[in-house]
Amino acid sequence: MSRKDSKSQPRESRIRVKVIPRSSKNQVAGKEHDIYKIKLTSPPIEGKANEALIALLAGKLRIPKKSVEIISGKRSRLKNVRIVGLSEQSISSRLKE
Repeated sequence: MSRKDSKSQPRESRIRVKVIPRSSKNQVAGKEHDIYKIKLTSPPIEGKANEALIALLAGKLRIPKKSVEIISGKRSRLKNVRIVGLSEQSISSRLKE
């Protein structure tokens, strides 16, 4: 039986994003008041924009998709996203690239 302690748990950060669906291309369009503006080509239908958001963030952050989770706002433009394995500073610098 394994036991998890605070040292074995991966680092976890949370960010807020505002999704702008049906844009001309997928991109991080900047940051305002601690909220990342993210443009997606996908429409907000049947979770397509959420899937595109996870794929875009995972690609930009160079982490697996399973490390990115929308924890609230799945049916809203404003979302809270959990990212496992990176600090907020690492996330910020990678999303600026």
